Amino acid sequence: MSRPQPDISFTFNGAAIQAITGQTIAAALLDNDVREFRKTRFEGEPRSIFCGIGVCWDCVVTVNGVANQRSCLIEAVNGMAVTS
Repeated sequence: MSRPQPDISFTFNGAAIQAITGQTIAAALLDNDVREFRKTRFEGEPRSIFCGIGVCWDCVVTVNGVANQRSCLIEAVNGMAVTS
């Protein structure tokens, strides 16, 4: 069985990200070799997806201007703007 091809795109910090309908933002970022979703507030340590089920909040991003969205729970939508 062949893997589905990307059919939507969104931006992450201004860069184009290709995604497959139904993928979460986190899955699409990982699929596009993005490993750092944000940095910690005080130490500036990189963070990515950790639990993958919306419990830990490590993967939070801003989606279309709405802050603190867990990227592992939100489905990627064509044209959305995601930032760290």
